[in-house]
Amino acid sequence: MKIAIVDYGASNMQSVANALTALGQKFEIISDPKGLTDADKVILPGVGAAGSAMDKLRERGFADVLPKLKVPVLGLCLGMQLLGESSEEDKAKGLGIIPGKVVRFKGDLKVPHMGWNTVKLVRDSKLTQGVPDGSFFYFVHSYYFAAGPENILGETEYGISFAAIVQKDNFYGTQFHPEKSGPAGMKILDNFCRLC
Repeated sequence: MKIAIVDYGASNMQSVANALTALGQKFEIISDPKGLTDADKVILPGVGAAGSAMDKLRERGFADVLPKLKVPVLGLCLGMQLLGESSEEDKAKGLGIIPGKVVRFKGDLKVPHMGWNTVKLVRDSKLTQGVPDGSFFYFVHSYYFAAGPENILGETEYGISFAAIVQKDNFYGTQFHPEKSGPAGMKILDNFCRLC
């Protein structure tokens, strides 16, 4: 099995690679979209700003290839947000894979939303199999994905209830960093590699 990590300059790529190594999963870091043609699973990491991330995905040709993939794809943090249609951050156009837009936290909330928070599971999925409802995960983000309820697997409360885990067809996403979220996060990554 070939697990491909998309390399477009995201700074959490190495921590994702370390987590997969800890799980005993072989993977390849792919900087050319041609490397995705024979991948069995694809992970789209992400840290940083939506506009520059989308620019890099377009420049390297990934923006054309990713939406057409039929294998399981997992977007992490910003990588999940890029699956949406648009983002208020940099007024960026997303990949348009999962309906919904990415919006900034409003009001008196401390931004970014940073640290450990619980996730309420609202729909069954292979991605969350064996993960206890209410498990803690590690978040660092100033924007959240306003996805439709039909695509939300898990929600987190931070001033409002927002999508923490999403899925549409073969595309999955987590707003938190599973690679930094201890046993529950590792279980999500392991499920993606083995079950999805």
